[in-house]
Amino acid sequence: MQLEFYKYQGTGNDFVMIDNRTEFFPKENTKRIAQLCDRRFGIGGDGLILLENDLETDFKMVYYNSDGNQSSMCGNGGRCLVAFAKKLLVIQNETTFIAADGVHHATIEADGLVSLQMIDVDEVKVSSDHVFLNTGSPHHVQLVDDLENYNIKENGARIRYGDLYGKTGSNINFVKQIDANTFSLRTYERGVEDETLSCGTGATAVAIAMNILGKTAATAIDLNVEGGKLVVSFTKKEGQFTQVFLKGPAEFVFKGVIEI
Repeated sequence: MQLEFYKYQGTGNDFVMIDNRTEFFPKENTKRIAQLCDRRFGIGGDGLILLENDLETDFKMVYYNSDGNQSSMCGNGGRCLVAFAKKLLVIQNETTFIAADGVHHATIEADGLVSLQMIDVDEVKVSSDHVFLNTGSPHHVQLVDDLENYNIKENGARIRYGDLYGKTGSNINFVKQIDANTFSLRTYERGVEDETLSCGTGATAVAIAMNILGKTAATAIDLNVEGGKLVVSFTKKEGQFTQVFLKGPAEFVFKGVIEI
């Protein structure tokens, strides 16, 4: 069978996009999905995303990590899927869609940046050396001194597979403060089992964690990721974070056909 696909990237976080509104795609074939995401033997991507019909919203997002397993929310993937939906003429510049963690609203701005509303966050666990929270996916956030030379894969895997998070694991973010409202981060993503150039739910988690720790009083925070820049904004009231938005580029790379 010939499979038509689209490739998108958001600050270097790249995805294989498939229009699955006719439900033709073999969703339970994890080996096939992993092969499509393989950078040497397939298309290559940090994940694969299906765009499907939904009765109550504009479309449904079904997200798979590059290991082939269906996963939790992906922020950059969600932003890229919004851009993909517009390319397919499913939407114009505003949308509401359903994902693994619930309903999301998004807009495509005049400059092409996509702003995606993330879930509200009302539980943040602060420990002596890290913060843990769920922004649609679980995230460990930890400040480090020498972020540029830090071994993300080794240290990220050690925490991800350690006793702290058990069998389910967590995404691991390492952070350095740049100024009063700017932070740099690097992320080890579970399911990819390596560092990625960007992680949207991770950037969201870092912004909220840095506010909780008192590292910034800002409610619109600039995040430098390896693949570019993201902005996270939110409303904070009595320890609850609402109106959480992740904004950044979501760009079409190429379209192709592959035999599966």
